[in-house]
Amino acid sequence: QVQLVESGGGLVEAGGSLRLSCAASQRIFSFNNWGWYRQGPGKQRDMVAAITSDGSTDYADSVKGRFTISRDNAKNTVYLQMNSLKPEDTAVYYCKLVVTTSPSVTYNYWGQGTQVTVSS
Repeated sequence: QVQLVESGGGLVEAGGSLRLSCAASQRIFSFNNWGWYRQGPGKQRDMVAAITSDGSTDYADSVKGRFTISRDNAKNTVYLQMNSLKPEDTAVYYCKLVVTTSPSVTYNYWGQGTQVTVSS
């Protein structure tokens, strides 16, 4: 069972930056994609950024140009660099790992979540 451990959340003023990290507890050898999601108070959990095994990235429109997702395969870790933070970015951020071991077998793993609070 793969466990994901997140770190890097906290309180920051608007315009500031934070870097989130999410590390897998073991080496991932299969095809895998990473993603960052967030869930604000009373809202659904939405995708923020995603990165495939070949490094292709995708972002929610609300964070394009401000957030950058990256991965370090040697460390089994994904990062989310968040710049120019806004109060509306306040949420619990979750990392997600999707591991595909065969065309019909996929496993989804979630981190425990880390709180990001942006003050105005």
